[in-house]
Amino acid sequence: MTLRFQRRTLFGLVSGLMLASTSLSPAFAQDAASPTYAMVQINQQALFFNQMIYGAQKAADEAGAKLVVFNANDDPARQNDAIETYIQQGVDGLIVIAIDVNGIMPAVEAADKAGIPVVAVDAILPEGPQKAQIGVDNAEAGKMIGEYMKTYVGENMDGKAVLGIVGALNSFIQNVRQEGFENVLKGDDNIETVGVVDGRNIQDEALSAAENLITANPNLNAIYATGEPALVGAIAAVESQGKQDSVKIFGWDLTAQAIDGIDAGFVTAVVQQDPAAMGAAAVKALETIRTGGTVEASISVPIEIVTKENVDPYRETYN
Repeated sequence: MTLRFQRRTLFGLVSGLMLASTSLSPAFAQDAASPTYAMVQINQQALFFNQMIYGAQKAADEAGAKLVVFNANDDPARQNDAIETYIQQGVDGLIVIAIDVNGIMPAVEAADKAGIPVVAVDAILPEGPQKAQIGVDNAEAGKMIGEYMKTYVGENMDGKAVLGIVGALNSFIQNVRQEGFENVLKGDDNIETVGVVDGRNIQDEALSAAENLITANPNLNAIYATGEPALVGAIAAVESQGKQDSVKIFGWDLTAQAIDGIDAGFVTAVVQQDPAAMGAAAVKALETIRTGGTVEASISVPIEIVTKENVDPYRETYN
């Protein structure tokens, strides 16, 4: 089945923000009067990435800088090509949200050699010349949601769970989240993991993978989803198979669908990052570097575990 995913907006985000964005060519018109920063993005399907762009654009506006955004549409080769083009065009700084964290490093190193500072956001790059890594402690947050699930299972699911995981095995950062979560469950005989499926960080593929997971495991009563596409796909799969009363979902990154699921009672807890703050921090780091300052090598953005008890402040943003 194909799900028609709703395109909700954040402060008019999707319709009004992307004036400087392109998925075809990273060309831009330089203005000597203000710096130009380029963001090389994974995709613009996920609300998470659009929020990141929103935060970066707001910070750029406040700094009098220009932000251009390249949409790689989940293609790592296009990210590398975009960085090479931005180097030739002489941008003042690069913000990289990597698909292939190892494969992107030659382009990052080339930017550094050209005197263009690079900051990495969300996806964790290996050691290299990048000036800062901005994001959350994904392993720790995975541990936190794992511990929340263990407590929830003990208090609300008769102490037993049959668990399936909807991941994105092509995403280093989501594998870290999965590992942090799974480490908490090691040695717990009351929670049985019956399968891990790969949604590839694409909503429709996560939906199909989650449906297959549910179909193959009739006793499944819990799902852990490692990112927004995985979570939205898992929610849609549970709804399509009428499992709202028997399957509890734990995952990452709020959307309107996730809040609806929390209200319906089958989405139990969601790790909520602050992607807008990540985007803003990236631009501010580049501004600091451009003006001769230094930045911390690791810039942490906190998370919150959102449940029915604390979801209300997020409603206006996602509905």
